[in-house]
Amino acid sequence: MPHSTTASPSDSRQGILVHDRRSGVMVQEHVLGDRLLKLAYGSPLKPLLAWPLFGTALCSRLLGWYANTAHSRRKIASTTEQLGIDLNECVTPPNGFASFNDFFCRRLKPGQRPFAAEETILCSPADCRLTVWQKLKSDACIPVKGAHFMITELLGAPGADLAESFSYGSLCVCRLCPADYHRYHYPADGKEIRRWHLGNRWHSVNPLALARNIRVFTTNVREVTILDLDAIGHAAFIEVGAFGVAAITQTHTSSTFRKGDEKGFFSFGGSTIIMIFQPGSIQFDHDLVELSSQGIETLVKAGEPIATAEMPKSTPQPAQQQA
Repeated sequence: MPHSTTASPSDSRQGILVHDRRSGVMVQEHVLGDRLLKLAYGSPLKPLLAWPLFGTALCSRLLGWYANTAHSRRKIASTTEQLGIDLNECVTPPNGFASFNDFFCRRLKPGQRPFAAEETILCSPADCRLTVWQKLKSDACIPVKGAHFMITELLGAPGADLAESFSYGSLCVCRLCPADYHRYHYPADGKEIRRWHLGNRWHSVNPLALARNIRVFTTNVREVTILDLDAIGHAAFIEVGAFGVAAITQTHTSSTFRKGDEKGFFSFGGSTIIMIFQPGSIQFDHDLVELSSQGIETLVKAGEPIATAEMPKSTPQPAQQQA
């Protein structure tokens, strides 16, 4: 698991505290590049740094280019040690990665992330820090660590016809950090209905950026996919790129999928997945709801149950199209 330090919610040290679902304790997240983040978002230099770092693709593309070079392999050992990454889970042996990005997008051995088999169970799509909202207030602003966004902004103009169907629905934010396995999976059986691309910024998804009320989720580069889940109904699956993410790559080629099938992966950098569900279609697990109501993220693995289907799927019929 990612390297962390046991801490309490009242811990006065600076850092990000999350709840480890498996151990049941609060842990402190180790942030890769935290000094750069503090400089970019918390210093007087912020106005000078914001546009070159986050307003164009240049910096993320340069980082992505370097992460794809053989020279970047020298960073793997120190990153693995700093973040406590277990390379025994990986298909590729520790010395077998062609580049840092090859390591970052690593595949895991079969069975490392089992998905619950029951059709009515919704699973986490990724290793992440999870926050849930059981019932949204129409299209009201959704607060996440100091930032706010609206469903209409998340879906953008291509999804304007769908926004109302998600009003009063349920939503979860899955925040990935550099320590995580960065391939993501379908949370249940179903099929894809529509997909489109939005955004032109590359802000960090770290809570430090969100606390500055940066509109990360509605301005960053993102991919929106509308899913028709067999036991649940329609859901929006939104991959949000972030600082350093050179690409969001979709690997699944069929319109139908099974729970646990790989949907895609993020190249080097931080990233987030947001899932939105129609009202009354799912019930998030009680522990996730309780912790989220306190503003606490929960550390979960891909495949872990996070919700159950509440009722037969509903039936709005968006026109099929592929962007």
